[in-house]
Amino acid sequence: MEVLRPTLIAIEGRIYRKNPIREQAYQDEDDDEDFSADLAECADEPCDDFTVRQTEKGYQCTLEIPSKLFKFIIGKKSETKRKIESETRTSISIPKPGLEGEIVITGQQRNGVISARTRIEVIADTFRKREPFTHFLSFALNQPAVQQGFQQFKEEVLEKCSKDRGVDASIFQNSAKLHLTIGTLVLLNEQEVQRACELLQRCKEDFTDKYVGGNSLKLEVAGIEYMNDDPAMVDVLYAKVRLKDGAEKLQLIADLLMERFVSSGLMLREWDRVKLHATIMNTLFRRDPNGEEMRNTSTQGRPGQRARESFDARNVLKIFTNFNFGELDLKAVHISERFSVDSSGYYASAGQISFN
Repeated sequence: MEVLRPTLIAIEGRIYRKNPIREQAYQDEDDDEDFSADLAECADEPCDDFTVRQTEKGYQCTLEIPSKLFKFIIGKKSETKRKIESETRTSISIPKPGLEGEIVITGQQRNGVISARTRIEVIADTFRKREPFTHFLSFALNQPAVQQGFQQFKEEVLEKCSKDRGVDASIFQNSAKLHLTIGTLVLLNEQEVQRACELLQRCKEDFTDKYVGGNSLKLEVAGIEYMNDDPAMVDVLYAKVRLKDGAEKLQLIADLLMERFVSSGLMLREWDRVKLHATIMNTLFRRDPNGEEMRNTSTQGRPGQRARESFDARNVLKIFTNFNFGELDLKAVHISERFSVDSSGYYASAGQISFN
């Protein structure tokens, strides 16, 4: 990391400089390995978005972090917690494992309390990025006309391209779960789910109502594409999605939603802009029909992870390049729960906002 261009991270809407950290692999809370971070001395930082209270014994502040991340802050045999306490001259009280609650930091020096809080937030943010995503912002595309078009596409591909390597029924999306993904979320307790729902509601008030004007968005799902370099070695095939009138309104809304959730710390940035596409074929479905196409840093490059089995999409792309899946009226944005289903067969929704 360059000294003059340090890594910046967003935590709950604030921007922090990430100090150098030397990590040992942390495999499980019962493992002998520990998260032993060589936490460099943090610069004193302003704390205008949280309160440091003065008490009879000095200063105190609290922060809310999901209990699933407590073990990383404590460390094996409490080494990480003791290291922070020693270097910042503070005392850190953490709820018992499995119990949600506030972490309380107390110390005689205000700057020490602020420094301890910053270090805890950096550790929590580091390990949050390794957690599998739990929810995602989505536009549901599973309306009858599009589902019927997709089923026709599936039948014709299997009829005309089934002899091509890797092309079989197992790699097709479930038509009830056709969707556009805006971005993935790691929500580790009910409080974070509620925060995401409240943020989505503020997005409705701040800009979605302005751009949609109380009307649904008329979309067309037509054409297919892939994102790697070799059409003979494809992992995922996508359907293109656009507004019927050719306007950029859908892209604008998706990008604004992504930016708002990224700046809040609830979503990790994966692209500069949201890629408006709907997965229709994915080799992950071959071994897991509930698999998701969305990227997640916590699962990439892990030892023992099986390589994906690509398929030859050359004929599919040649024959169906302009295939029309149908039209729909887009009416809502969902906070969809991963590996879930509602009565329609779509992902269960933890929260949503409507366009009309």
